[in-house]
Amino acid sequence: MQDRWTSSRFDLRNILITAADDPVSRAMRESARRMTGVAVFSGVINLLMLSGSLYMLQVYDRVIPSRNLATLLGLSLIVLLAYLVQGYFEALRARMLCRVATLFDVGLQEAVHDALVTLPLRGAKPAAMQQPSRDLEQVRAFMSSMGPTAILDMPWIPIFLLALFLFHPLIGMTALAGTISIVAMTVLTERLSRGAAKAATESSAQRQVLVDAIQRNAEVIRALGMTDRFKARWSQSNELCLQENMRAADLFANLGSGAKVLRYVLQSTMLGVGAYLVVSDRASGGIMIASSIMMGRALAPVEVALSSWKQLAAARQGIARLREVCKMTARLPVPALDLARPCRELAVQQLTVAAPATDTTIVTSVSFSLKAGAGLALLGASASGKTSLSKALVGIWPAKSGTVRLDGAAIDQWRSTDLGRHIGYLPQDVALFDGTVAENICRFDQGATSEAIIKAAQIAGVHDLILRLPNGYSTQIGQGGLALSAGQRQRIGLARAVYGDPFLVVLDEPNANLDTDGEIALGRAILILRKSKSIVIVISHRPSVIAALDMALVLYQGRSIAFGSCQEIFARVGASKMQGAPRSQARPKPSPAPHYAAVAEHV
Repeated sequence: MQDRWTSSRFDLRNILITAADDPVSRAMRESARRMTGVAVFSGVINLLMLSGSLYMLQVYDRVIPSRNLATLLGLSLIVLLAYLVQGYFEALRARMLCRVATLFDVGLQEAVHDALVTLPLRGAKPAAMQQPSRDLEQVRAFMSSMGPTAILDMPWIPIFLLALFLFHPLIGMTALAGTISIVAMTVLTERLSRGAAKAATESSAQRQVLVDAIQRNAEVIRALGMTDRFKARWSQSNELCLQENMRAADLFANLGSGAKVLRYVLQSTMLGVGAYLVVSDRASGGIMIASSIMMGRALAPVEVALSSWKQLAAARQGIARLREVCKMTARLPVPALDLARPCRELAVQQLTVAAPATDTTIVTSVSFSLKAGAGLALLGASASGKTSLSKALVGIWPAKSGTVRLDGAAIDQWRSTDLGRHIGYLPQDVALFDGTVAENICRFDQGATSEAIIKAAQIAGVHDLILRLPNGYSTQIGQGGLALSAGQRQRIGLARAVYGDPFLVVLDEPNANLDTDGEIALGRAILILRKSKSIVIVISHRPSVIAALDMALVLYQGRSIAFGSCQEIFARVGASKMQGAPRSQARPKPSPAPHYAAVAEHV
């Protein structure tokens, strides 16, 4: 998980979060506290496990010699009651473990969600982006399985050993030697299985990433005839995953079988030692049988631990990864004071932006300010840094240096939810979610009113279009908005961007899929937003959109080369083009200033 996105800024985050404790450690402590109740039930269960050995001891040493059927009946009823109580407590313990695991999952759901939505913004690898949810599932599954019961039963092994020593010292020494042997097997399992379990987890994660990519781009794969090629890639990834899982499974199977054989040998050895003592008149037949049964009970937790070692190893690795990723993606503490809605100014001061997971600077030292009601055209050639700058303005990408301020307050002084109410954003790739049109427009706000949703749609000029859909605002659009055309998705995305009267609205190529009517509606929406004192920043080169704006900023290779009113910028552009036109004079005219030439070339 140690990717390059763990920069010095996030090292400071780790220090702050570590000082305040991380959510995984808190959840583990809460689970440990709840496990104390489970441990009490485990103690009762282990005491009741002695009933079978004691019953056998009494039958052989008391009932058979005396031939007393009444005693046999009484002992049988007592052991039957003990078995029933033991079964009840075992079922209760399993139910308690399930609830402890569920509460552990619930306690981490917010932290894991923060990780899932933050990792893509930090440039994490696809496998790392999906890992937190898988790790949480693995840990929850282990905590609700029989694995923890073996751990809770292990402290009772000395009690069984002590009882065996009370039967006879030789029996106790045999049991102690057997326990040491099977514990050594456990340590060997730990050392040999660590690498195999990790490799199997990583290969499974890589395979799932490829599956998601194939499903997400199925149309392109089919249209461009890449089906067979991706089938080959899938087969290669799947075979690697199967090989790693088979290698891990073989290792766990061999170790588990070895532990089981060792347990059988120890039980038989115990029976043989008991028989020797009986023949030597140093123990009774009941002790021989009871000690063999008790030896099996004593070693049962270790065998259960070995059989579930694969899940234990996966859960332990998952906890380590969860602890690390939750520290890195935890929200920094913010002031308890709620800042007022910005209404005056956007100020960008020496803003430098680098893409997550890279050290390559994309935008360098950009500074400008806009008053309420301003409209800015963000211009420049492809790869000039326009989209990167827009992501930094709305807080998606953190600034490498410099600040973005709304009414004098840096945007990281707001809580993410509060800042989102003051910002509207429409990316190049419009991302709609499975739900109704109304839910997508209101950003899935449960408290949204019909008036606010319709107002946003009317500002975006999409109200009539929505009414023509099969169920109007209640139309289900499907995952990613598949039920809508590209133009419809873009116009509904614009309505979502303007929902709630945001102060800062950033639109990245908002007319890429619009027809003439859509562009007219977009220009009208920009004018409405500006009239309501919102700041609108638009990345576009089409005159129909730029005409609704009053300011322009031109980027060239990540630097600001011109900023001012649209009239001034385009006057410079026109002059630059005139100076650069071919002339009939023999003597060439001086070349225009470099930054004006760039404006003329890229606007």
